[in-house]
Amino acid sequence: MSLLAPVSAPSQDLPSLIDRATSMLLGAKTAAEVLEAREVAGLAYDVAKRAARLQRAKNAHDDLVAAAHRAQAHALEIEARAKRRLADEYDAAQARGEVARGSVRTDIVGDLNDVRPATAAELGLRRDEIHEARIIRDAEAADPGIVRRALDDRLERGEEPTRAALRKMVVDAAMRGLRPQRSASRRNPLHVPPTPEQAAWRHVTGTFRAFAEWASEGNLVLARKGMRQARDTPFHDLDAKAIAQGSAAFTTIKEWFDAR
Repeated sequence: MSLLAPVSAPSQDLPSLIDRATSMLLGAKTAAEVLEAREVAGLAYDVAKRAARLQRAKNAHDDLVAAAHRAQAHALEIEARAKRRLADEYDAAQARGEVARGSVRTDIVGDLNDVRPATAAELGLRRDEIHEARIIRDAEAADPGIVRRALDDRLERGEEPTRAALRKMVVDAAMRGLRPQRSASRRNPLHVPPTPEQAAWRHVTGTFRAFAEWASEGNLVLARKGMRQARDTPFHDLDAKAIAQGSAAFTTIKEWFDAR
């Protein structure tokens, strides 16, 4: 990741600034070029913001103010795209060891040693700028298109699309992406949960059906042999007691059927 080259002051013509920022970002191949595109987009935003305020001060027609707001939103969208690219470029540079991480000391290597990774300040970046770039990237990952929708929402309501308003929207989206998502419910919307009585009876019938399906002649022969082998085991008496209790319960339920 190379140092940011100074951006020459472009023309103050708003459409030209926006076109230049767009083409610069599309053609950017390095982090420095992405940063330059971001700077031009930021300048376009500032020019559009001043134009909108000037139109309001002159009590200009709503169409003129709306046009300035649209240009402002366009500049913000380009700036946000540049910030997303910046976050990816910066994180990749850190992974390659070209940029120092926040927890790594860079003052323990001499200035003449080329292996010392560059710091954010040396690259012309502030920590808060990197943080914001990552938030925008994460917000778009969590909710694709959130930046454009947030800007369009402001425009549709006749409100000015500002950095502060956009930041709030993308922060909310990024936080939603960090929260664990509940899996979609597969519950049948027409399902009516059983009453306690119905649930109890289903348990009885389910137990009977499962045992009846298992109790083939072959399985019963195996079970009888297993019973004989288990007579000397520590829990044989408990097993015998449970079988006796289950048999009594089965007999009671059978009597219910016979009495119908």
